[in-house]
Amino acid sequence: MPDGADTTEDLARAAAIARGSLRLLADLSLCGIQEMTLANNRRADIAAIGPGGEIWIVEIKSGVPDFQSDAKWPEYMPFCDRFWFAVDHDFPQALIPEEAGLIVADAFGAAVIREAPTDKLSPARRKAVTLRLARLAAMRLSAAADAGWTASEAALTSSGL
Repeated sequence: MPDGADTTEDLARAAAIARGSLRLLADLSLCGIQEMTLANNRRADIAAIGPGGEIWIVEIKSGVPDFQSDAKWPEYMPFCDRFWFAVDHDFPQALIPEEAGLIVADAFGAAVIREAPTDKLSPARRKAVTLRLARLAAMRLSAAADAGWTASEAALTSSGL
């Protein structure tokens, strides 16, 4: 969830935006996971991979204060082909920078309002991000399937991968 989301209402809004965004990504043939730590130790709210290996990162913003307190979002861009902000319908869309795509979401779905520019990853970076995403997803699936075992926090956030 976003760093600036700290009230119960903010957390609920961020969760709804994440749910709708993940549904949209699935409709677009991308498979996404939440909370993936990148090699620069930044944590992407959603990282997704498409059928051709394209990598998208979606940063969830629960409101204007959350957005305004986040100066680190450019640090996600070197780890994806396309970078997006996902917000709810009340968010003032003009605040979203042109360097990012815009998704408007609620708990039931989402829509692409503005396409994200494409900046292709290098083959080496693509391989590293793909492996991190795949290993994190597999670890989380294993943890979900085995109720008697808990993966370490490092394994669940991918910093240990």
